[in-house]
Amino acid sequence: MKIDEKYLRVTMPDGSKWDVPIRKIAEHRARHYMKDPELVTFEKSYNEDTIPLFESDNYEIEDWAANNMNWKDVVAFARKVESHPMTDADFQEGWINGDKEIVEEPK
Repeated sequence: MKIDEKYLRVTMPDGSKWDVPIRKIAEHRARHYMKDPELVTFEKSYNEDTIPLFESDNYEIEDWAANNMNWKDVVAFARKVESHPMTDADFQEGWINGDKEIVEEPK
């Protein structure tokens, strides 16, 4: 299954579940490692470094997301897939420490 067809599902402190496209997490990492655009293009960083890493180990996806991104970086792309009564849940805390799993794109 290709990265474009996968999501990082995060369970927030209020019990809601959110799917974030792994493609967006991969793009974030690729931009980070694109140190010199003359030497390393976004496409090279994305296709030759980030995608092989993410496809080889799901932990790398979860680790990058939790330790290098914030909820505010992905909320615009996140899709709620399971609702619970809203509380004053700290979604940043959920993004960092919530249960995570890799799921395929819904059919």
